Amino acid sequence: METLDFRFDSAPASRAADPALCGVVGSGNLEILVKAGDQPTACAVRIKTSARGFGETWKAVIGSFAASHPAGGTVIAINDMGATPAVVTLRLAQALAEYQGGNP
Repeated sequence: METLDFRFDSAPASRAADPALCGVVGSGNLEILVKAGDQPTACAVRIKTSARGFGETWKAVIGSFAASHPAGGTVIAINDMGATPAVVTLRLAQALAEYQGGNP
């Protein structure tokens, strides 16, 4: 297992559910937990992944998501079992939508 920690600037997210959980830990999938953080314009992310050596890919995928979605004021925990970047982006959108009270 590898643990990666990132922090990205992002527009503040509105909050309806705290915490919000999305996905499952299984082969090719991941689980995402979104909860309130203490920095309204930043998103802190901790990733625990079974796939070692993909830190730059994670940084690019999560950074792109934080730039295009209001994720500020959140702490995101990801438990990954080899999800592709497309699955990661989909699950992030689903988890953030649930956190904000909308449908994914």
